[in-house]
Amino acid sequence: MKVAVYKTHKYENLFLYVSEAEGLTRVPQSLLTKFVDRCLVLNFDLTKGVSLAKENPEVVLNNIDRMGYHLQLPPVVNVK
Repeated sequence: MKVAVYKTHKYENLFLYVSEAEGLTRVPQSLLTKFVDRCLVLNFDLTKGVSLAKENPEVVLNNIDRMGYHLQLPPVVNVK
């Protein structure tokens, strides 16, 4: 599946994956408000065999198929 990945300057390390073909059409409005200042950072062909730095490609593909998007959250920071 060809995917597009967007980021927002408002929230660090928050990324939105969508199908290039569908774009943002299935992304809920409540989530799009977090990406008002969105910037396209990457277009690529995502398959189950592709290695992603922080996400499981199978989970990303399933989320896009099921919901129309995948949201990559920032890493959890443990404060001691």
